[in-house]
Amino acid sequence: MPGVMIENRLSRILGERRMSIAELERQTGVPYTSLFELYHGRAKRVDIKTLDRICKALGVDVGDILEYRDTRDEPDAPQ
Repeated sequence: MPGVMIENRLSRILGERRMSIAELERQTGVPYTSLFELYHGRAKRVDIKTLDRICKALGVDVGDILEYRDTRDEPDAPQ
């Protein structure tokens, strides 16, 4: 559906905390490659258990990491 997207904020959160993907891997037990793909916005799907571990390690809610956005009303949004 054009104009609808999920915004992934994991890279911004880690950047603000100056935390590496490797450190998040140590804290969560989630494989580095899974975190790397999510960090770079390449993940096609994310397991609920993975999100749970990330949220616990970072002390955030799922909505802090992933946000649903409907961009159809934005000026430059594809229709």
